[in-house]
Amino acid sequence: MRISPRRRRLGLTVERDRSVTLHAPEGCAVGRAEAFVRSSEAWIAAKTRLSDERRPLHPVRTLRDGEIHRYLGRDYRLLVVDNRSDPGPASNGAGGPAPVRLVAGRLCLDVSVAADPHLARDAVADWYCRVGERWMRGRLQPWTARMDVPEPSVRVRDLSHRWGSYRAGTTGHGVISLHWATFQLPIRLVDYVVAHELAHVRVSGHGADYWRLLGRALPECRRLKTELDELGRKVWMGDLVT
Repeated sequence: MRISPRRRRLGLTVERDRSVTLHAPEGCAVGRAEAFVRSSEAWIAAKTRLSDERRPLHPVRTLRDGEIHRYLGRDYRLLVVDNRSDPGPASNGAGGPAPVRLVAGRLCLDVSVAADPHLARDAVADWYCRVGERWMRGRLQPWTARMDVPEPSVRVRDLSHRWGSYRAGTTGHGVISLHWATFQLPIRLVDYVVAHELAHVRVSGHGADYWRLLGRALPECRRLKTELDELGRKVWMGDLVT
C-alpha cells in the first residue's frame, strides 16, 4: 500500500509483474481500504488477465559485434572497438573515453568491457542514462509549459518494470525518473511517458481527472498508451543470453 497526502480517493494499480498496489490518502482506515479492495476484485481480475495477454516479450542480448540496438526509435549496429587506438572524446567523467559511444551511426563498445557481458550491459545502460538525461534537457521545458506545471528534475535510471515515476518535492519542484530503456522507444512514445509523469504533478493516480488533464495536453494519449503497451513489450530491458 502506498500512502500519499496528495490523494483524496483510494485507487488500485496492477503492475507489470501482476502485483497489485493500493494507493490511499493519509488517515485512511484499514477497514475502508480492505472493503475497497474486496469491491474491486472483478476489476483486479480483469486487469490481471489483460496483463497476462500483454506479458512482456523483452528480447535478450549477447552484446556482441554486429548486434542491433535502438536509440529514440532508430537502429544502430553495435561495434566492438579498442578505445586505446581510437580514444575519441573524454566523456566518461573520469578523464578517459566512455566505454560506450555513438560514433558515425555505430554504437561503439570498448573491447575492455565487451569481454564480460555483465560489464557490457552495465556500460550500455549507463550510456542510455547519460544520453537520455542530456536529451531531456531540451525536451522537458516545452512539455511543462504546455501542461502548466513546475519543471521537475529528471533522473534516468533502472526502474525495474516501470517506464517512469514522479515524486513530489518539498519546494514544489519534484523529480521525474525515467527508465533508461525508455530511450529505445520512438520519440513520440518518450514524449508520452514524459507527459504521463508530468500529469502526476497535478493529479495522483489514474482516475478520470488524470486522463482529462493528460488529454488536454496530449489529445492522442489513449492511442499512444496502447502503442506503448504493445511496443514496450519488445524493448530490451537489460536481459542477457544465458
